[in-house]
Amino acid sequence: MSKQEKWELRLYVAGQTANSILALKNITKYCKQHLEGRYVIEVIDILKNPQLAEGDQIFAIPTLVRKVPEPLRKIIGDLSNEDKVLVGLNIRPVIEKLF
Repeated sequence: MSKQEKWELRLYVAGQTANSILALKNITKYCKQHLEGRYVIEVIDILKNPQLAEGDQIFAIPTLVRKVPEPLRKIIGDLSNEDKVLVGLNIRPVIEKLF
């Protein structure tokens, strides 16, 4: 991961559900900790903009989509498992267990 690399994330939600609010809170916290000043989070409410969900092929809510840097990645759920989110977004490398 380059220190100058910009991150564009899109969080798909369906209104103000508990999982949607938690997902936004979690991804905002992780971005502030690991991508300070280098990220944009766009929140898409599919109740207001369903056509955008079709374009990104969203089948579950909440879903986080990493648009940039490529390749595109998707993470479904409330994003409460920080390690899985950071590895899934390729912010933190996978550390394999040796034993």
